[in-house]
Amino acid sequence: MKSKTWVDTPEKPRFTPPPGAVDAHVHVFGPEARFRFAPQAKYHPEDATPEMLFALRDRLGFARNVIVQASCHGTDNAATLDAIARSDGRARGVAAVDPTISDAELHALHAGGIRAVRFNFLKRLVDDAPKDRFLDIAGRIAPLGWHVVVYFEADILEELTPFLGAIPTTIVVDHLGRPDIAQGPGGTDLRALRGLLDAHPNIWTKVSGAERLSPQGPPFDDFVAAVAPIVAAYPDRVLWGTDWPHPNMEHRIPEDGTLVDLLPRLAPTGELQHKLLVANPMRLYWPEA
Repeated sequence: MKSKTWVDTPEKPRFTPPPGAVDAHVHVFGPEARFRFAPQAKYHPEDATPEMLFALRDRLGFARNVIVQASCHGTDNAATLDAIARSDGRARGVAAVDPTISDAELHALHAGGIRAVRFNFLKRLVDDAPKDRFLDIAGRIAPLGWHVVVYFEADILEELTPFLGAIPTTIVVDHLGRPDIAQGPGGTDLRALRGLLDAHPNIWTKVSGAERLSPQGPPFDDFVAAVAPIVAAYPDRVLWGTDWPHPNMEHRIPEDGTLVDLLPRLAPTGELQHKLLVANPMRLYWPEA
């Protein structure tokens, strides 16, 4: 059965993002009639099309999107590339690639607007995460100016640290490495993340995922208390995104306007907001602008 995980017409946020703001973590699903889901897909969503994404972008007050390849499409990045091509230059992408990908295929992805690869270590979403082959890919994308996005849960951070330390380019940790927010800002998980950021200046993180990580739920006071200190401490190495259309959130569908209204609480000053939403994502995804 297909799942739907988004609000059709989200509330407009009270907060107005700064000019040029980038929603740096979104996905597209299908349309399945053109872009089939991978046979090994662990979830089967309804279509979430580029047109729907761009309408949301405009409604929420953003200028650009970074489209992250959805695991339900496997390593066939056609849907992501199609969305980028339809964006009039206002989207870039993060691909999932097979370790056997050729250099010519990587260059074709670059021409299509891809600027990073994603390594997924969530066992409930992927069956295999070969670290040695991922390192080979990381070495091959570095000359393209790409970075690596890594998705994992906090309980494997210690195990992953040598692997992360061997990656020869910028790394972005998705959703803070999924810490236990109930531990608070001084908890074990966030202290481990901060230790990683302190030890590796090339590692960034996305301070997104309140709807996934907050035990309390809206208005996400626990998430703000835990995560605002990360934004303040690492202002030049943080990104944020809505995560629309919120994969696997059918039992706790978030309101996108509410998520956007977290931004002035996570980044209280105009300078922090500009870095989080404009300067930092532009450096990674539109360095030529």
